[in-house]
Amino acid sequence: MSTNVLPQPEQKAVYVERMFSRIAPGYDQMNGIMTLGLDRGWRAATVELAAPPGNGRALDIGTGTGDFLAELVPWVPDGLAVGVDFTVPMMRAGQAKIAGSRASFVAGDALALPFADGSFDAITTGFTLRNVTDIAAAFREMWRVACVGATLACLEVARPRHPLLRAGHWLYFQRVVPLLARLLGADTEAYVYLPQSARVFPPPDELAQIMRRAGWSDVSYRLVGFGAAAIHTAIKRE
Repeated sequence: MSTNVLPQPEQKAVYVERMFSRIAPGYDQMNGIMTLGLDRGWRAATVELAAPPGNGRALDIGTGTGDFLAELVPWVPDGLAVGVDFTVPMMRAGQAKIAGSRASFVAGDALALPFADGSFDAITTGFTLRNVTDIAAAFREMWRVACVGATLACLEVARPRHPLLRAGHWLYFQRVVPLLARLLGADTEAYVYLPQSARVFPPPDELAQIMRRAGWSDVSYRLVGFGAAAIHTAIKRE
């Protein structure tokens, strides 16, 4: 059985920042391996649901190496796309993805976003919330910086509901992914942490309730990847 590497709540922010700094150079490759390449389609679907206006301002929270940011750019040809993350080496690793575009990286914390109230017409976030210390506070910050009428689209981990798929999902992420990381020379602890953090993340129904309590309206979600992930959407009504 894998050793539990999940940090204590008071240590989580420092642990996560250091971990992602270490794995930044090979993150994109391992991310594709972990999701069997399905992450690309999930991101495209998430951005399509966010649907920022062409002259609007779009924000991606926990942007990492900027995969979501690159997806947002074509949607805002006359606007601006911003990706915020508190791990600077991850953003440095993704600079080539947004070179020459109307997009930029900004260093910042999801729990204290460095933007004014009502700054963005659409917000995306993907595989970020399991790494924050307070999910509800993160959703409240997203609500604060969103314009009235803005759409939020959130891609996060889930667990298949069918027993056989659930067992296969557990085996793959808890056993196979750490082994692949070791074989490929990646940071083994990081790829033990990531599946373990997914295991304790709130299920989709509970996450939807957290979003509603944070002020978001019209919250709904759809499962993707045979239930391995969920895309939640919501609107700021007031």
